[in-house]
Amino acid sequence: MSEICYQIEPNLTVEEFKEVLIKSTLGERRPIDDENILLKMLAGAQLIYTARHNQTLVGVARSISDGAYCTYLSDLAVDEEFQHRGIGKELIRLSKLAFPTANLILLSAPKAVDYYPKIGMTRHEHAFMLKNTDDLI
Repeated sequence: MSEICYQIEPNLTVEEFKEVLIKSTLGERRPIDDENILLKMLAGAQLIYTARHNQTLVGVARSISDGAYCTYLSDLAVDEEFQHRGIGKELIRLSKLAFPTANLILLSAPKAVDYYPKIGMTRHEHAFMLKNTDDLI
């Protein structure tokens, strides 16, 4: 098997991004049918690391950071055919190294919740999410 090539790709295409989301199952929780939103997701990221096998995108890590205190890893997707090979872990490592003083934070997909502690990440019990302002009381 050929080597996996990791690189920063700020100009990743919507088509490739969408395809790897679907192949990773992360597409189940992302707006893959709305290319305008996917385009905004890519444009708003400060860091997009990719993993490629023979030029084909097999993994992506998309992050937003203040560069000093916190980096939010908003998407980590690895094609199911390439999982269990350390690709996700390497994308996380590279994302952390890009902003070394910042804490790397993510919200786990339900299927991946047991993965992150296995690679050395600390579970945080005090995370909250708000999807709609109407939910505020």
